[in-house]
Amino acid sequence: MTRFRGWYWLALVAVLIGIAMVAVARGAVSVSLGAVIDALRGAGDPTAIAIVRDLRLPRVILGALVGAGLGASGAALQGSLRNPLAEPYLLGVSGGAAVGAVIVFALGITGDAAVTLGAFVGGIAAVFLALAVSRVGGRGARGDMRTLLIAGVIVGAFANAAIMVALASAEPNTVRGALWWMMGSAADATWRRVGWLAVSLLLAGGALVYWAREIDVLSLGDDTAASLGVDSERSGRRVFLLAALLAAATVSAAGLIGFIGLVVPHIARRLGLRAHRPLIIAAALVGATLVVAADLAARTVAAPTELPLGAITALLGVPFFLVQLRRTA
Repeated sequence: MTRFRGWYWLALVAVLIGIAMVAVARGAVSVSLGAVIDALRGAGDPTAIAIVRDLRLPRVILGALVGAGLGASGAALQGSLRNPLAEPYLLGVSGGAAVGAVIVFALGITGDAAVTLGAFVGGIAAVFLALAVSRVGGRGARGDMRTLLIAGVIVGAFANAAIMVALASAEPNTVRGALWWMMGSAADATWRRVGWLAVSLLLAGGALVYWAREIDVLSLGDDTAASLGVDSERSGRRVFLLAALLAAATVSAAGLIGFIGLVVPHIARRLGLRAHRPLIIAAALVGATLVVAADLAARTVAAPTELPLGAITALLGVPFFLVQLRRTA
Protein backbone atom coordinates (compact mmCIF):
# COMPACT_ATOMS: atom_id res chain seq x y z
CA MET A 1 0.00 0.00 0.00
CA THR A 2 2.81 2.39 0.91
CA ARG A 3 4.63 1.62 -2.34
CA PHE A 4 1.45 2.23 -4.33
CA ARG A 5 0.89 5.60 -2.67
CA GLY A 6 4.47 6.57 -3.41
CA TRP A 7 4.04 5.79 -7.10
CA TYR A 8 0.70 7.61 -7.01
CA TRP A 9 2.30 10.86 -5.86
CA LEU A 10 5.17 10.47 -8.30
CA ALA A 11 2.65 9.99 -11.13
CA LEU A 12 0.80 13.21 -10.23
CA VAL A 13 4.05 15.19 -10.18
CA ALA A 14 5.28 13.57 -13.39
CA VAL A 15 2.07 14.41 -15.27
CA LEU A 16 2.28 18.02 -14.09
CA ILE A 17 5.92 18.36 -15.15
CA GLY A 18 5.23 16.72 -18.51
CA ILE A 19 2.31 19.01 -19.37
CA ALA A 20 4.28 22.02 -18.12
CA MET A 21 7.18 21.16 -20.44
CA VAL A 22 4.80 20.86 -23.40
CA ALA A 23 3.19 24.18 -22.45
CA VAL A 24 6.59 25.88 -22.37
CA ALA A 25 7.51 24.41 -25.75
CA ARG A 26 4.26 25.12 -27.62
CA GLY A 27 3.02 28.55 -28.70
CA ALA A 28 3.13 31.05 -31.53
CA VAL A 29 6.79 30.08 -31.91
CA SER A 30 7.36 26.42 -31.12
CA VAL A 31 10.52 25.41 -29.30
CA SER A 32 11.78 21.84 -29.19
CA LEU A 33 11.92 20.09 -25.82
CA GLY A 34 15.70 19.87 -26.16
CA ALA A 35 15.90 23.63 -26.73
CA VAL A 36 13.62 24.16 -23.73
CA ILE A 37 15.94 22.16 -21.49
CA ASP A 38 18.95 24.07 -22.84
CA ALA A 39 17.18 27.40 -22.28
CA LEU A 40 16.34 26.47 -18.70
CA ARG A 41 20.07 25.91 -18.16
CA GLY A 42 20.84 29.26 -19.78
CA ALA A 43 22.40 27.68 -22.87
CA GLY A 44 21.45 27.58 -26.53
CA ASP A 45 19.89 30.16 -28.82
CA PRO A 46 19.38 33.59 -27.14
CA THR A 47 15.93 33.95 -28.72
CA ALA A 48 14.84 30.58 -27.35
CA ILE A 49 16.20 31.54 -23.93
CA ALA A 50 14.18 34.77 -23.96
CA ILE A 51 10.99 33.00 -25.05
CA VAL A 52 11.31 30.22 -22.49
CA ARG A 53 12.64 32.05 -19.45
CA ASP A 54 11.01 35.47 -19.82
CA LEU A 55 7.66 34.69 -21.48
CA ARG A 56 6.45 31.13 -21.19
CA LEU A 57 8.01 29.85 -18.00
CA PRO A 58 6.49 32.53 -15.72
CA ARG A 59 3.14 32.02 -17.46
CA VAL A 60 3.21 28.27 -16.94
CA ILE A 61 4.29 28.59 -13.31
CA LEU A 62 1.61 31.23 -12.68
CA GLY A 63 -1.04 28.94 -14.18
CA ALA A 64 0.17 26.05 -12.04
CA LEU A 65 0.01 28.18 -8.89
CA VAL A 66 -3.48 29.43 -9.78
CA GLY A 67 -4.71 25.88 -10.30
CA ALA A 68 -3.07 24.71 -7.09
CA GLY A 69 -4.68 27.51 -5.10
CA LEU A 70 -8.13 26.93 -6.54
CA GLY A 71 -7.87 23.16 -6.13
CA ALA A 72 -6.80 23.39 -2.48
CA SER A 73 -9.45 26.03 -1.76
CA GLY A 74 -12.20 23.93 -3.34
CA ALA A 75 -11.19 20.78 -1.46
CA ALA A 76 -11.19 22.64 1.86
CA LEU A 77 -14.56 24.30 1.22
CA GLN A 78 -16.24 21.09 0.11
CA GLY A 79 -15.02 19.31 3.22
CA SER A 80 -15.83 22.01 5.76
CA LEU A 81 -19.26 22.72 4.26
CA ARG A 82 -20.04 19.03 3.60
CA ASN A 83 -21.03 20.25 0.16
CA PRO A 84 -19.72 18.52 -3.01
CA LEU A 85 -20.69 21.57 -5.08
CA ALA A 86 -18.84 24.16 -3.01
CA GLU A 87 -16.00 26.07 -4.64
CA PRO A 88 -14.80 29.71 -4.61
CA TYR A 89 -16.40 30.65 -7.94
CA LEU A 90 -19.86 29.22 -7.24
CA LEU A 91 -19.95 30.58 -3.67
CA GLY A 92 -19.25 34.11 -4.88
CA VAL A 93 -15.80 34.29 -3.28
CA SER A 94 -14.02 34.80 -6.60
CA GLY A 95 -16.61 37.40 -7.63
CA GLY A 96 -16.10 39.30 -4.38
CA ALA A 97 -12.35 39.16 -4.85
CA ALA A 98 -12.79 40.51 -8.37
CA VAL A 99 -14.83 43.42 -7.00
CA GLY A 100 -12.06 44.32 -4.58
CA ALA A 101 -9.40 44.12 -7.27
CA VAL A 102 -11.43 46.13 -9.81
CA ILE A 103 -12.10 48.86 -7.23
CA VAL A 104 -8.34 49.12 -6.67
CA PHE A 105 -7.86 49.41 -10.45
CA ALA A 106 -10.62 52.01 -10.73
CA LEU A 107 -8.98 54.12 -8.02
CA GLY A 108 -5.81 54.17 -10.09
CA ILE A 109 -3.79 52.22 -7.51
CA THR A 110 -1.17 49.96 -9.07
CA GLY A 111 1.01 47.21 -7.72
CA ASP A 112 0.44 43.50 -7.07
CA ALA A 113 0.36 43.99 -3.30
CA ALA A 114 -2.47 46.54 -3.48
CA VAL A 115 -4.47 44.41 -5.92
CA THR A 116 -4.00 41.31 -3.77
CA LEU A 117 -5.10 43.18 -0.64
CA GLY A 118 -8.18 44.57 -2.39
CA ALA A 119 -9.07 41.13 -3.74
CA PHE A 120 -8.60 39.56 -0.30
CA VAL A 121 -10.91 42.08 1.37
CA GLY A 122 -13.52 41.54 -1.36
CA GLY A 123 -13.23 37.75 -1.06
CA ILE A 124 -13.69 37.80 2.71
CA ALA A 125 -16.69 40.12 2.37
CA ALA A 126 -18.21 37.74 -0.17
CA VAL A 127 -17.72 34.76 2.18
CA PHE A 128 -19.57 36.39 5.04
CA LEU A 129 -22.25 37.82 2.76
CA ALA A 130 -22.96 34.40 1.24
CA LEU A 131 -23.12 32.80 4.68
CA ALA A 132 -25.43 35.55 5.96
CA VAL A 133 -27.78 35.19 2.99
CA SER A 134 -27.84 31.40 3.36
CA ARG A 135 -28.66 31.68 7.08
CA VAL A 136 -31.56 34.03 6.34
CA GLY A 137 -32.92 31.84 3.56
CA GLY A 138 -32.28 28.37 4.99
CA ARG A 139 -31.41 26.27 8.00
CA GLY A 140 -27.82 27.33 8.33
CA ALA A 141 -24.86 27.97 6.13
CA ARG A 142 -23.44 24.49 6.37
CA GLY A 143 -26.64 22.53 6.72
CA ASP A 144 -28.49 23.47 3.55
CA MET A 145 -26.56 22.86 0.35
CA ARG A 146 -29.06 24.39 -2.07
CA THR A 147 -29.53 27.55 0.01
CA LEU A 148 -25.79 28.13 0.15
CA LEU A 149 -25.45 27.70 -3.62
CA ILE A 150 -28.31 30.13 -4.21
CA ALA A 151 -26.61 32.57 -1.83
CA GLY A 152 -23.42 32.21 -3.87
CA VAL A 153 -25.30 32.98 -7.08
CA ILE A 154 -26.82 36.06 -5.44
CA VAL A 155 -23.43 37.27 -4.23
CA GLY A 156 -21.92 36.61 -7.65
CA ALA A 157 -24.67 38.61 -9.39
CA PHE A 158 -24.17 41.46 -6.93
CA ALA A 159 -20.41 41.32 -7.57
CA ASN A 160 -20.93 41.59 -11.34
CA ALA A 161 -23.18 44.61 -10.84
CA ALA A 162 -20.65 46.25 -8.53
CA ILE A 163 -17.89 45.70 -11.09
CA MET A 164 -19.96 47.33 -13.83
CA VAL A 165 -20.61 50.34 -11.61
CA ALA A 166 -16.92 50.61 -10.73
CA LEU A 167 -15.97 50.56 -14.43
CA ALA A 168 -18.74 52.89 -15.60
CA SER A 169 -16.55 56.00 -15.56
CA ALA A 170 -13.24 54.32 -16.36
CA GLU A 171 -11.20 54.91 -19.51
CA PRO A 172 -12.05 52.63 -22.47
CA ASN A 173 -8.64 50.95 -22.38
CA THR A 174 -9.04 50.31 -18.67
CA VAL A 175 -12.49 48.79 -19.23
CA ARG A 176 -11.23 46.60 -22.05
CA GLY A 177 -8.32 45.35 -19.98
CA ALA A 178 -10.51 44.76 -16.92
CA LEU A 179 -13.07 42.77 -18.91
CA TRP A 180 -10.33 40.56 -20.37
CA TRP A 181 -8.90 40.11 -16.89
CA MET A 182 -12.36 39.17 -15.55
CA MET A 183 -12.54 36.40 -18.15
CA GLY A 184 -9.31 34.95 -16.77
CA SER A 185 -5.89 35.03 -18.38
CA ALA A 186 -2.31 34.22 -17.49
CA ALA A 187 -0.96 36.29 -20.39
CA ASP A 188 0.36 39.09 -18.16
CA ALA A 189 2.43 36.75 -16.00
CA THR A 190 5.60 38.23 -14.50
CA TRP A 191 8.09 36.82 -12.05
CA ARG A 192 6.98 39.41 -9.50
CA ARG A 193 3.37 38.26 -9.80
CA VAL A 194 4.49 34.65 -9.57
CA GLY A 195 6.33 35.51 -6.38
CA TRP A 196 3.29 37.14 -4.74
CA LEU A 197 1.07 34.21 -5.62
CA ALA A 198 3.66 31.67 -4.46
CA VAL A 199 3.89 33.37 -1.05
CA SER A 200 0.08 33.45 -0.71
CA LEU A 201 -0.20 29.80 -1.69
CA LEU A 202 2.57 28.77 0.69
CA LEU A 203 1.00 30.60 3.65
CA ALA A 204 -2.72 29.95 3.12
CA GLY A 205 -2.36 26.55 1.48
CA GLY A 206 0.12 25.43 4.10
CA ALA A 207 -2.30 26.54 6.83
CA LEU A 208 -5.11 24.53 5.25
CA VAL A 209 -2.89 21.46 5.18
CA TYR A 210 -1.90 22.09 8.82
CA TRP A 211 -5.55 22.31 9.93
CA ALA A 212 -6.73 19.52 7.64
CA ARG A 213 -7.58 17.30 10.61
CA GLU A 214 -10.16 19.87 11.71
CA ILE A 215 -11.66 19.80 8.20
CA ASP A 216 -11.94 16.01 8.57
CA VAL A 217 -13.95 16.55 11.74
CA LEU A 218 -16.09 19.31 10.23
CA SER A 219 -16.99 16.98 7.36
CA LEU A 220 -18.62 14.65 9.91
CA GLY A 221 -21.14 17.30 11.02
CA ASP A 222 -21.43 19.96 13.69
CA ASP A 223 -22.71 17.60 16.40
CA THR A 224 -19.88 15.14 15.86
CA ALA A 225 -17.35 17.99 15.78
CA ALA A 226 -18.67 19.29 19.12
CA SER A 227 -18.48 15.82 20.68
CA LEU A 228 -14.84 15.58 19.56
CA GLY A 229 -14.00 18.95 21.10
CA VAL A 230 -13.81 20.99 17.89
CA ASP A 231 -15.46 24.42 17.78
CA SER A 232 -17.20 24.12 14.41
CA GLU A 233 -17.94 27.85 14.11
CA ARG A 234 -14.38 28.95 14.80
CA SER A 235 -12.83 26.20 12.68
CA GLY A 236 -15.30 26.88 9.87
CA ARG A 237 -14.49 30.59 9.85
CA ARG A 238 -10.78 29.81 9.74
CA VAL A 239 -11.23 27.55 6.71
CA PHE A 240 -13.43 30.15 4.97
CA LEU A 241 -10.86 32.92 5.52
CA LEU A 242 -7.96 30.80 4.28
CA ALA A 243 -9.97 29.69 1.24
CA ALA A 244 -10.86 33.33 0.59
CA LEU A 245 -7.19 34.30 0.74
CA LEU A 246 -6.30 31.61 -1.79
CA ALA A 247 -9.15 32.61 -4.11
CA ALA A 248 -8.28 36.30 -3.78
CA ALA A 249 -4.65 35.64 -4.59
CA THR A 250 -5.55 33.69 -7.74
CA VAL A 251 -8.03 36.39 -8.84
CA SER A 252 -5.47 39.15 -8.38
CA ALA A 253 -2.92 37.15 -10.38
CA ALA A 254 -4.99 35.83 -13.30
CA GLY A 255 -8.58 37.07 -13.02
CA LEU A 256 -11.71 34.95 -12.72
CA ILE A 257 -11.09 31.27 -13.46
CA GLY A 258 -14.09 29.22 -12.47
CA PHE A 259 -14.93 25.59 -11.77
CA ILE A 260 -11.38 24.38 -11.10
CA GLY A 261 -12.13 24.27 -7.38
CA LEU A 262 -15.27 22.26 -8.13
CA VAL A 263 -13.81 19.64 -10.45
CA VAL A 264 -10.39 18.73 -9.08
CA PRO A 265 -11.41 17.64 -5.52
CA HIS A 266 -13.74 15.07 -7.10
CA ILE A 267 -10.88 13.82 -9.29
CA ALA A 268 -8.68 13.50 -6.19
CA ARG A 269 -11.39 11.54 -4.39
CA ARG A 270 -11.73 9.22 -7.38
CA LEU A 271 -8.06 8.41 -6.85
CA GLY A 272 -8.97 6.99 -3.46
CA LEU A 273 -8.19 9.90 -1.15
CA ARG A 274 -10.57 10.72 1.69
CA ALA A 275 -8.54 12.35 4.50
CA HIS A 276 -8.25 16.06 3.77
CA ARG A 277 -4.50 16.48 4.25
CA PRO A 278 -3.53 14.31 1.27
CA LEU A 279 -6.74 15.35 -0.52
CA ILE A 280 -5.83 19.06 -0.41
CA ILE A 281 -2.30 18.34 -1.65
CA ALA A 282 -3.57 16.08 -4.46
CA ALA A 283 -6.23 18.65 -5.42
CA ALA A 284 -3.49 21.28 -5.66
CA LEU A 285 -1.43 19.06 -7.99
CA VAL A 286 -4.42 18.12 -10.16
CA GLY A 287 -5.60 21.74 -10.26
CA ALA A 288 -2.15 22.93 -11.31
CA THR A 289 -2.08 20.35 -14.12
CA LEU A 290 -5.58 21.21 -15.32
CA VAL A 291 -4.98 24.98 -15.45
CA VAL A 292 -1.65 24.60 -17.26
CA ALA A 293 -3.35 22.34 -19.81
CA ALA A 294 -6.31 24.74 -20.15
CA ASP A 295 -3.96 27.70 -20.68
CA LEU A 296 -2.08 25.73 -23.33
CA ALA A 297 -5.39 25.07 -25.09
CA ALA A 298 -6.41 28.74 -24.75
CA ARG A 299 -3.37 29.96 -26.67
CA THR A 300 -3.08 27.17 -29.25
CA VAL A 301 -6.59 25.98 -30.21
CA ALA A 302 -7.48 29.13 -32.17
CA ALA A 303 -3.95 30.49 -32.72
CA PRO A 304 -2.97 33.24 -33.33
CA THR A 305 -6.11 34.32 -31.43
CA GLU A 306 -5.91 33.66 -27.70
CA LEU A 307 -9.05 32.46 -25.93
CA PRO A 308 -9.90 33.52 -22.37
CA LEU A 309 -8.61 30.98 -19.87
CA GLY A 310 -11.80 31.31 -17.80
CA ALA A 311 -13.88 30.34 -20.85
CA ILE A 312 -11.87 27.14 -21.33
CA THR A 313 -12.29 26.09 -17.69
CA ALA A 314 -16.01 26.94 -17.85
CA LEU A 315 -16.45 24.69 -20.89
CA LEU A 316 -15.00 21.87 -18.82
CA GLY A 317 -16.65 22.76 -15.53
CA VAL A 318 -20.25 23.59 -16.42
CA PRO A 319 -21.17 20.07 -17.68
CA PHE A 320 -19.43 18.58 -14.64
CA PHE A 321 -21.40 20.91 -12.35
CA LEU A 322 -24.69 19.90 -13.95
CA VAL A 323 -23.88 16.20 -13.50
CA GLN A 324 -22.97 16.71 -9.86
CA LEU A 325 -26.06 18.85 -9.26
CA ARG A 326 -28.26 16.08 -10.64
CA ARG A 327 -26.57 13.50 -8.39
CA THR A 328 -27.18 15.63 -5.28
CA ALA A 329 -30.79 16.53 -6.20
